[in-house]
Amino acid sequence: MSAEQVSSLCEQLVKAVTVIMDPASTQRYRLEALKFCEEFKEKCPICVPCGLKLAEKTQTAIVRHFGLQILEHVVKYRWNNMPRLEKVYLKNNVMGLISSGTQSILEEESHIKDVLSRIVVEMIKREWPQHWPDMLKELDTLSKQGETQTELVMFILLRLAEDVVTFQTLPTQRRRDIQQTLTQNMEKIFSFLLTTLQQNVNKYRRMKTDLAQQPKAQANCRVGIAALNTLAGYIDWVALSHITADNCKLLEMLCLLLNEPELQIGAAECLLIAVSRKGKLEDRKPLMVLFGDVAMHYILSAAQTADGEGLVEKHYVFLKRLCQVLCALGSQLCALLGSDSEVETPTNFGKYLDSFLAFTTHPSQFLRSSTQITWGALFRHEVLSRDPLLLAMIPKYLRASMTNLVKVGFPSKTDSPSCEYSRFDFDSDEDFNAFFNSFRAQQGEVMRMACRLDSRTGFQMAGEWLKYQLTAPVDTGPMNSKTGEGLCSIFSPSFVQWDAMTFFSESVISQMFRTLDKEEIPVNDGIDLLQLVLNFETKDPLILSCVLTNVSALFPFVTYRPEYLPQVLSKLFASVTFEVVEESKFVVSVQAPRTRAVKNVRRHACSSIIKMCRDYPQLVLPNFEMLYNHVKQLLSNELLLTQMEKCALMEALVLISNQFKDYERQKAFLEELMAPVAGLWLSAEMQRVLSDPEAFISYVGADNKIADPVMEDPSGLNRSRISFCVYTILGVVKRARWPAAMEEAKAGGFLVGYLPSGSPIFRNPCTEQVLKLFDNLLALIRTHNNLYMPEMVAKLGETFAKALDMLEVEKNAILGLPQPLLELYDSPVYKTVLERMQGFFCTLYDNCFHILGNAGPSMQQDFYTVEGLASQLISSAFINLNNIPDYRLRPMLRVFVKPMVLSCPPEYYETLVCPMLGPLFTYLHMRLSQKWEVINQRSILCEDDAADDNPESQEMLEEQLVRLLTREVMDLITVCCVAKRGAEHNSSVAVDGDDDEAMATDVTPPASAELTELGKCLMKQEDVCTALMITAYASLSWKDTLSCQRTTTQLCWPLLKQVLPGNLLPDAVSWFFTSVLKGLQIHGQHDGCMAALVHLAFQIYEALRPRYAELKVVMEQIPDIQRDSLEQFDSKLLNPTLQKVADKRRKDHFKRLITGCIGKPLGEQFRKEVHIRNLPSLFKKVKPSLETDVLEVNEDGEDLTVLFEP
Repeated sequence: MSAEQVSSLCEQLVKAVTVIMDPASTQRYRLEALKFCEEFKEKCPICVPCGLKLAEKTQTAIVRHFGLQILEHVVKYRWNNMPRLEKVYLKNNVMGLISSGTQSILEEESHIKDVLSRIVVEMIKREWPQHWPDMLKELDTLSKQGETQTELVMFILLRLAEDVVTFQTLPTQRRRDIQQTLTQNMEKIFSFLLTTLQQNVNKYRRMKTDLAQQPKAQANCRVGIAALNTLAGYIDWVALSHITADNCKLLEMLCLLLNEPELQIGAAECLLIAVSRKGKLEDRKPLMVLFGDVAMHYILSAAQTADGEGLVEKHYVFLKRLCQVLCALGSQLCALLGSDSEVETPTNFGKYLDSFLAFTTHPSQFLRSSTQITWGALFRHEVLSRDPLLLAMIPKYLRASMTNLVKVGFPSKTDSPSCEYSRFDFDSDEDFNAFFNSFRAQQGEVMRMACRLDSRTGFQMAGEWLKYQLTAPVDTGPMNSKTGEGLCSIFSPSFVQWDAMTFFSESVISQMFRTLDKEEIPVNDGIDLLQLVLNFETKDPLILSCVLTNVSALFPFVTYRPEYLPQVLSKLFASVTFEVVEESKFVVSVQAPRTRAVKNVRRHACSSIIKMCRDYPQLVLPNFEMLYNHVKQLLSNELLLTQMEKCALMEALVLISNQFKDYERQKAFLEELMAPVAGLWLSAEMQRVLSDPEAFISYVGADNKIADPVMEDPSGLNRSRISFCVYTILGVVKRARWPAAMEEAKAGGFLVGYLPSGSPIFRNPCTEQVLKLFDNLLALIRTHNNLYMPEMVAKLGETFAKALDMLEVEKNAILGLPQPLLELYDSPVYKTVLERMQGFFCTLYDNCFHILGNAGPSMQQDFYTVEGLASQLISSAFINLNNIPDYRLRPMLRVFVKPMVLSCPPEYYETLVCPMLGPLFTYLHMRLSQKWEVINQRSILCEDDAADDNPESQEMLEEQLVRLLTREVMDLITVCCVAKRGAEHNSSVAVDGDDDEAMATDVTPPASAELTELGKCLMKQEDVCTALMITAYASLSWKDTLSCQRTTTQLCWPLLKQVLPGNLLPDAVSWFFTSVLKGLQIHGQHDGCMAALVHLAFQIYEALRPRYAELKVVMEQIPDIQRDSLEQFDSKLLNPTLQKVADKRRKDHFKRLITGCIGKPLGEQFRKEVHIRNLPSLFKKVKPSLETDVLEVNEDGEDLTVLFEP
């Protein structure tokens, strides 16, 4: 083509590029220009000359960049069809551009350098080494021309390593060819990189002080930085011998550069990668050179200099890298020492610990936290933990922790040197708060490890700090708490100190009791501290909460001196009724809006009492009467405690009563304890209220219109009576038990017989009391479910129209929105009567189902044999489910259905569990299918709807709830049907967790996933079996990745395997198989899901294809399927005489067949495919490969001896 054509085309392209990049262009113009450029790249036969013309130095940077993009496009998409001469022409011209077609190193734009190096790498990926053996030589020659070219060569080598090794963006054979050739030439490449680095650094150092030579020095510096970046791309994966060659010359150079401000970050980065290397211990031994005098000196002096220059972002980033280097060094030391590699504790270990401690005491909270894992590894290490230098470090580490536990450094504040650093590291106070909480937990772990080595020191420090806090004056700081005048807020100086001290003493004391022998425990000191704490009085709720934690932490000392127990109990009981307002001024009613801080203190005191009774029941038993009288006194005033507090105290009594170990005595006690509840619950009025929705709404006051929605609440007392009864029943059912020891249970009259299997049958002393109240409980559940009927919702009063909605707190938790920090303590527990009403309904609903969920494990056969239990539950708990919202259905499944089913003995499967679960599963499938149908429709209809921009929008909440409900349902089905392997189900429903849980990629389900007895029982009933199968397989294409992965790996195959022996309808088989393929279409972009679904599809096809030709018909409908490959796969599968190919190869073949229906991430769906052809193999095949040739030829296995011939 003539030069004129090239010129005129180039002129048009320059205009088009100018329009695209001009901010003033209109949208239409810009699109037309873009279309012209794209069509040119795709179709024009003279791309190469045009690209080269546009890339000339005389053009503007934008135009040159576009010209180079054209050349890159040609290499990526047209290379395979280009004649050889044109390829050579393009390659020579591109190398010419590097040689003389760019501006000098300091003037050239970085995006030009980047695209130029990309073009070369794309050519290397297609032609090296087979067709371009001299590539490395050419790069070497280019680098000799000057800094500009050397920098570009660095970029090329780095990009090549990233594409081939790090991101692996090319076909396997090409990748292997290139990587092996790189490895063969690594010695040359490494020496080239090192020499480049050394020469340029030397020149830079010589010239940097000379002003006349400044530009030259800068150019050398640029090349030095590029060489360090390139090294960083190689150090990660090359043989360790290259890194440690020449007496660790590379490491020595990197240490020297730590003191060179312009190059130090790059050097630290390389050093970090080198020191973090894993591999054979023997190969890693030379890394210990970094503990030598020279290296240590350079590392430490660099840290001191960087820190001494104040807070500058560049220096701070460098400090973080150095800190990581020291951490990685510590890890290497821990790995090498004590293994068989004959490494000894370095002489500079003390120096290392000092410098490491300097990072632990640095003002930056982020740096402090970075050191914790390494401290833990050192304290745990079998050799180092006995080293006197490390032991001497423990007091210093604990001292540092005392400072580090104090929560200061919020980015919005200026009350600590840490704040300035936090502004670099955290976007908001919430961010910092979340970080600090996990940092504190980590410190707790490490402190406990340190105290394992030296308990006494820790205890002594805790004692000193505690005494200091008890005598220090309270400083509330500038912000006053809303709880009351002169009280601390969570940011007050006094509170942050108390909070830190409490965490410290708790960690240290608990560890001391685990570590020291009984006779070594410093009982007198502990009791002295306990007395000081018990005598300390405060009216500040936040500080009192800390005091209570200290009481609990010191409580184990009371086991040595039981006479102090009454004092402890008095302290705790006084806190149960804690109020900020003085009682004498006016009678405090339950309705006074308490703040969370006050509620937390009271709850804290209750849980401390429960914990004490649970963990030390024998110790408390002698004081039972005193405890009982205390509680009776508190319960006598109906307004003094909230229902939850009353119930907590009753639970504590029940826990102690379990120690009577006498059925009749326990039963009599529980009868007495529950008498007030029974009287209230079984009264005629309560019976009427609990069984009639309208009467219920009226009784709890939800039909009122209220003038003052903050203070006025006439029906509060009625609600609290219902809550009190339900809480008490729950507490008793949860806590009353028979003795764990068989002999004691027998002697106490708890054993009533044995099951046919030989397991003992016990009776619970609470059974009679609880069953007496059972009918009304079911009536309440039925009424509560019926409240959701539209005609009942219409009867709610104006103030309470939303009484059955979720609380804001619950919504935020589901949407993952953080709570504002201060609100956690200063806000009232409920701001309005409506919120209080919502809280009432929510808690009541949950607690009723908690009772049903606990009834089975608690009362066992006495519960399961209740007359007509299945029909009673169906007509109460499962009534009106259609109107019950997802957020209520979820807890019902989790806290009632799941525990009840899991604890039910097999004898009652037929009479109780199957009649209940059958209709439930059928209903749940219908409900979820409809919900997902709506969501899918919605995403089709409103792709551009603005509602999605609002994170709190109702739709997002609903969708997230459907997701969580789906997980709950699938988990329930899995728990019912599939035998547990280990204890994984306990953790499987952290359902509020993030969706981005790390998904395992290797998810071949264990062959041992068998159905449980209950699963088999359910699968025997045709309608239940159908509901289970359809739910499991339909759920694969619902848009919830987590649920899909769990169902695929745990549930789908065991269910299908159960029905395989029967005669499945061909349509059903096709539907199951299609469902899995649909799942792949939706979830294929997630590696974990994709692997699991491919495995399942493969299992189904292999197992059922021989009986059902319909599966092949489904396969033929997969987009882009290769028919001949399918025929080949099928013939091998259907011919039983053929020897089976290895499982992995069959699966890979199958995966290739179904590739057309595996979904891709959005970013890849419309990407143009790049095809890189394989070149002739570099390595001659000496023998046929074991799996393919020999095994497939020798079908009858006669000539297998061939394999073993030398």
